[in-house]
Amino acid sequence: MRSIWSGVISFGLINIPIKLYSATAGVSLDLNYLHKVDNSPIRYAKVCRKDGKELSMDDLVKGYEYQDGDYVVLTDEDFKKANLNRTQAIDILDFVKESEIDTVYYEKPYFLEPDKGSAKAYKILRESLVKTRKVGVAKFVLHNREHLGLVKPHGMYLVLEQMRFEDELKAPDKLSLPKHDTIRAKEISMAISLIDHLTDHFKPDQYHDTYREELNAIIKAKIKGHTPKAKGETPHPTKSTDLMEMLKESLEKAKNNPQMLHA
Repeated sequence: MRSIWSGVISFGLINIPIKLYSATAGVSLDLNYLHKVDNSPIRYAKVCRKDGKELSMDDLVKGYEYQDGDYVVLTDEDFKKANLNRTQAIDILDFVKESEIDTVYYEKPYFLEPDKGSAKAYKILRESLVKTRKVGVAKFVLHNREHLGLVKPHGMYLVLEQMRFEDELKAPDKLSLPKHDTIRAKEISMAISLIDHLTDHFKPDQYHDTYREELNAIIKAKIKGHTPKAKGETPHPTKSTDLMEMLKESLEKAKNNPQMLHA
């Protein structure tokens, strides 16, 4: 793996040199846009609005429009000067219980690796987090943006979980939520029984992207000149009047063979 950032984890007066690695793998299908007339691939060009010429990345700079049509240019040095500590440190501000944090804030995980000479301090932080069952709430700058994050132990290493700030989440007050439907105690009891029968321990290795596999099958069929057949059925919303019957049927299937519900 190639590190995408290096700096320090900072808490109190302690600075631990680390390297940052993306913890996510790009495994999606690589699809391209084509011109539907002749299947020619298209490309995205960076074109100057003033003279219409195509530009390369070497021709570009970043700018902020402070008034209509007027820009101030920002260099890489300007981004660093904004706050030297922020751009070079994952600054742990507080330690909290991870159970207090809603997963809606989670965005992207990164691996943290100790840099030269920092193995002991890295291990002390990891072991301390394990024993206290706490995680560190931190702020850091990546790609010229400040992010909220969690530093937490994961096995023998530390993970930085990039998070969203509160104001990056949309307020749900515009959603239309159920208010007047009457729910019977027996329906709730049946739903709880179904949940209990389908309850298991979380095993991440048992889940995988089956849709990608099925899409690959369609691609292979089309390469061979075959017309692929649709798999599965379109789901139909369950009517309120059918809820109890569907709960009963689901519960019976769960008792006999839970896997039948996912077929």
